[in-house]
Amino acid sequence: MNVLKLFSDGASSGNPGPAGIGVVITDGKEEIEISKPIGIATNNIAEYRALIAGLKKALELRAEAVEIYADSELLVRQIKGLYKVRDKELLRLWKKTKDLLGHFKSYSITHIPREENRRADRLARQALKEKKL
Repeated sequence: MNVLKLFSDGASSGNPGPAGIGVVITDGKEEIEISKPIGIATNNIAEYRALIAGLKKALELRAEAVEIYADSELLVRQIKGLYKVRDKELLRLWKKTKDLLGHFKSYSITHIPREENRRADRLARQALKEKKL
């Protein structure tokens, strides 16, 4: 089975403020990086938008399964159903995320410490310096 590892992170300068997303996708041999400004957003919205961008790319790459790693405890616990999603905008993004996850044969999502997510974090922060097109 074609399984990809996906590391995602969002960053916001101010909450809300200018925001960016960072994603690293790997099959163990090759890697793809995504770094993109997303305009004004909260950190939690940036976290969801990063995951959504990563899932869309994994589907483009024809992944059958995805192992997701994120340092946002809120995002991970909401996706696992351990926390309710109360914010309207986060609920919209949560639904989009769950819809995308439904296209994979299987998936896992794991909360990791920020130190283990440095590359995605760097990409998200790098995006903060870019202007949104």
